[in-house]
Amino acid sequence: QVQLVESGGGLVQAGGSLRLSCTASGRTISNYAMGWFRQAPGKEREFVGRVTWNGGNTYYTDSVKGRFTISRDNAKNTVYLQMNSLKPEDTAVYYCAADLAGGGFRTSILSYDYWGQGAQVTVSS
Repeated sequence: QVQLVESGGGLVQAGGSLRLSCTASGRTISNYAMGWFRQAPGKEREFVGRVTWNGGNTYYTDSVKGRFTISRDNAKNTVYLQMNSLKPEDTAVYYCAADLAGGGFRTSILSYDYWGQGAQVTVSS
């Protein structure tokens, strides 16, 4: 079993930055691809981005390209989501998730095996 815990959420003004961390315990995530998703009130959970097991490839949804960056430190069993130029429409609960299939581009929530509890990000206008 893998337990994932997100941290770093909060309230920020539009144009500001936040960095979310997702720390794993229970087993190493070095072989897992890691994804970030978000869910705004009244909306479905949506894919934000993904990093492959070795950090060699990252993928992002169009709305965050150029603003968000995913990185990972396998030695720390941690994945990061750096969010810059935040917009009010980025307001959501952000979740990290682990995918046993360590490579490729997978956006479906059904592809991910473990989930964190979520971190609230609120962007004020």
